[in-house]
Amino acid sequence: MKQKETLLNTTGIDFSDAIEEMGDAHVGTSHETPLREDAFEMDDDLKMELIEKHFKEIMHVLGLDLTDDSLRGTPRRVAKMFIKEVFSGLDPKNKPAVKLFENKYKYNEMLVEKDITFFSHCEHHFVPIYGKVHVAYISEGNVIGLSKINRIVQYFAKRPQVQERLTMQIGNELKEILGTENVAIIVDAYHMCVSSRGIQDVNSSTVTSFYSGKFEKEDQTRNEFMKYISLKK
Repeated sequence: MKQKETLLNTTGIDFSDAIEEMGDAHVGTSHETPLREDAFEMDDDLKMELIEKHFKEIMHVLGLDLTDDSLRGTPRRVAKMFIKEVFSGLDPKNKPAVKLFENKYKYNEMLVEKDITFFSHCEHHFVPIYGKVHVAYISEGNVIGLSKINRIVQYFAKRPQVQERLTMQIGNELKEILGTENVAIIVDAYHMCVSSRGIQDVNSSTVTSFYSGKFEKEDQTRNEFMKYISLKK
């Protein structure tokens, strides 16, 4: 009990059993990533310095020998990875710049980009989520460069995530950028919090979807998308 009280006093967080249960229940709180108002007042160098310090303490608590050649640089490597790589999508300055092009070909059928590989992290246990994203849209005057679709997916994936939120964020962002309601998203992902801990099921995947405009209202349009990505309705 004394150790728990000390942890509560230094972190301001009550690590109760309820928190663990909420994580396992896959509870989502918002369509937006939950961030404090002051999330970006601290610069990246200071964030890395603090993460390095605290991760070093975690390793110490685990009993690891930080004087070992293999482990000595780990806290700094983890700090750099968190800020510059796997959670870089938290910072709005890393949002990809998107240029639209006039649909001069007058192409009015759906455009599908499938099998976009992504890596993210479950916000409940901070272990990887990885899989494929399939995207479709029908132009209402503008088109987007194909690589920009991939960059949008990666931007929202590179943050602690819930798969349902990730799906919604990609869909809503493309609707806003393209100025069309006709957007569809399928995310098919594996969760390491399922396969490497807990139930340890290495075979199951999770599928989430986002449909708007014609994809939501017209069975024929939605079924055409599903046919293209080889997923049966």
